[in-house]
Amino acid sequence: MGSEDGILMRRNEVAENVALIFGVTGLVGREIVKRLLTSKPKWRIYGVARNPEISSSTTMYNFISCDLLNASETKQRLSPLQDIVSHVFWVTWSGEYPLDSDECCAQNKTMLTNALDAILPNATRLKHFSLQTGMKHYVSLVGEGSSNFCYYSEECPRKSSGRNFYYVLEDLLKEKITGNSVVWSVQRPGLLMGSSTRTLYNFMGSLCAYGAMCKYLNLPFVFGGTRACWEESYIDGSDSNLVAEQHIFAATSGRVREKGEAFNAINGVGFTWKEIWPDIGKKLGVQVNEATMFDEGFSFDREMGKRKHVWNEIVTKEKLVPTEIDDLANWVFLDILFRFPSKLLGKREKVDKFGFKRRYRTLDSILYWIDVMRDDKLIPL
Repeated sequence: MGSEDGILMRRNEVAENVALIFGVTGLVGREIVKRLLTSKPKWRIYGVARNPEISSSTTMYNFISCDLLNASETKQRLSPLQDIVSHVFWVTWSGEYPLDSDECCAQNKTMLTNALDAILPNATRLKHFSLQTGMKHYVSLVGEGSSNFCYYSEECPRKSSGRNFYYVLEDLLKEKITGNSVVWSVQRPGLLMGSSTRTLYNFMGSLCAYGAMCKYLNLPFVFGGTRACWEESYIDGSDSNLVAEQHIFAATSGRVREKGEAFNAINGVGFTWKEIWPDIGKKLGVQVNEATMFDEGFSFDREMGKRKHVWNEIVTKEKLVPTEIDDLANWVFLDILFRFPSKLLGKREKVDKFGFKRRYRTLDSILYWIDVMRDDKLIPL
């Protein structure tokens, strides 16, 4: 590319909205890309992750491989964008250490610090920074479950016990983005539903791999967890389509003007696993006995963790995209999810009042993402 071409591209970039998406291969990052690609006015998109997605191409946007824990690498690869980026979407995190441990807080703070240090010094075009955290903002993951349950609103106070890296990220943004016109907001999803092979707590991948293995081995498709999690509304679903749309709404609608506005990013329609489990089983092609589909003694990690070879057989037989079972399924996560001691249910009146009123039924979300994963050849038909 000649110098004149480079100058022309630079001018074109400055005339556009330019998005920088951290965690672009994750559940929400992928959906933000898809929506921005079809938005008007047009967007130039840069996506950051350590490695590209297994099952899809990154040719539709500018992919940047970057280890955000490495300050010099982050500065080298991202600082050239600092004077053109207009919107930042932070939908990444490090799960190397236990949630809410000191190490987890420190590592996630380092990642965000390195990114901000690379893009903020001359970010003259930056308008909005949208941070994704989650509904775990409202509960402590150490100690006992909540005895005084409420539907959590964005104004609920922080938990004093335990560490929460969400607080660390919010405080860092508040510290770094001061004295300028950049607005930042926080989106807090519940149980995320989407398709990805780069997500640690991948509910859809875990659920679909479990269903495929049950079908292959002719095993019963049972729910293993507590009776409360089974029979009561216990958690909010968050379709990654909805969360992506909410990120973009917060960043571009002009409705969010105050720094640090936080919004629950949830489907908005309650559900129980007992109600929707038979429909999930039917969609996955497994037999569900409604009299025995709840089994409090069943452990996903114990029963499925020893069957890695089964997934390899399924991938080969069904000619699926080559994946290891750990790329899709996290059995320990399913055990924790279905035995969680605290309800995680939120209000969404705030984002409604700001003008974002998209709602999803969680069963519809699950059935939709099963189809997407089949189309992507991540799971069998």
